[in-house]
Amino acid sequence: MGLFDVFSIAGSGTNLNRVWLDCVSDNIANINTVRSTSESAFQARYVVAQSADGFAAGDPKGVNVTGIALGNAEGRVVYEPDNPLADTDGYVRRPDIDLGDQMTQLIQAQRGYQANLAVVERATQAYQTALQIGRNA
Repeated sequence: MGLFDVFSIAGSGTNLNRVWLDCVSDNIANINTVRSTSESAFQARYVVAQSADGFAAGDPKGVNVTGIALGNAEGRVVYEPDNPLADTDGYVRRPDIDLGDQMTQLIQAQRGYQANLAVVERATQAYQTALQIGRNA
């Protein structure tokens, strides 16, 4: 592990959590999106991540966002005959997103983001302290 690898590792974690926050906020924003039964429901976004731990010197370390997986396009078919998008039987399509689950993921992503930023801050302080010790010697 190199001297400054902590910055790239924590930075990759911060990036992962930022993308995760973006996906969760998109899911929450679209939780009440209504579509006709002839269309696909809003598909929830889920982050796909992979370890980037390299074994050779100079290999990247941390985590990479490798993609965004989409949830179920079927969603939930709900009886809402007063909805303007309802079909002849009175049904509309809503996304299959659980708000409680999304709020839990939101908290986890926020905590992960904060933790990675704290690591960068602590490492910066440690390196600055080490530089000060070197100047005083």
